[in-house]
Amino acid sequence: MSDSSFYEHLTSLERAGVPFVLVVLVEALGSTPQDAGAKMLVTGTGLDHGTVGGGKVEAAALKLALEMLAETGAKSRFVNWSLKGDVGMTCGGSVKFYLEPHPAHGAWPIAIFGAGHIAQALLPVLLPLPCFVTCHDTRAEWLARLPTARNLRTVHVPELAPAIDDLPADAFVLLMTQGHSSDRPVLQRALATRDFPFVGVIGSQAKAAVLRRELIAEGMSPERAAQFFCPVGLDFGTNHPHEIALSIAAQLLTVRDGRR
Repeated sequence: MSDSSFYEHLTSLERAGVPFVLVVLVEALGSTPQDAGAKMLVTGTGLDHGTVGGGKVEAAALKLALEMLAETGAKSRFVNWSLKGDVGMTCGGSVKFYLEPHPAHGAWPIAIFGAGHIAQALLPVLLPLPCFVTCHDTRAEWLARLPTARNLRTVHVPELAPAIDDLPADAFVLLMTQGHSSDRPVLQRALATRDFPFVGVIGSQAKAAVLRRELIAEGMSPERAAQFFCPVGLDFGTNHPHEIALSIAAQLLTVRDGRR
């Protein structure tokens, strides 16, 4: 089992909002059934993915993980077990486990449309946060420039607007594509078919006015056509991409925390 496939499975549980415990064998001394670094994911139904060695030692770690899932507000734990004295195995040795609970609310979902210069500057600000970011673009070469992170998924699509349909209901949506003509179909689909807590569009107040007129001309109510942020980001800084990225991240956090 590769680390990449393991963490892909972990992030899929986070996206689905499934509570789980990450169990890592951080130290193995003497005669132990698995090497340090072995990992498993435990959900309410039991072992979901991976292994820390099987047998009694895995059963003991699994039992503790399930107890943590049943406990409200459980904290991460380290345990150090003697295989003979604590686990009841005949072989000598000891194991140390780290158990990290991931509650049911899952990671904060952020969907970015467009992998250009602003996205390139924004992602290093967002990725250290407890979020899961999906970045869509029709240009594979721009997606390839994005950083690699376990909480980032890049999606190469032939058309941007249909990707709106696959987003979770609580996604924060950012439109920063190549321009007005590619932003508008995504914005129209987002406002007409979904009710996201945040929709932001890169641009100016003049662009926002044009977008609203076009949405109303397509039959959208004026009230609904006004329910997006443009210019996206708080009003500070210059037009430097990194300053724009900081202003966008600050606005996302402000809206997120205001909803709580």
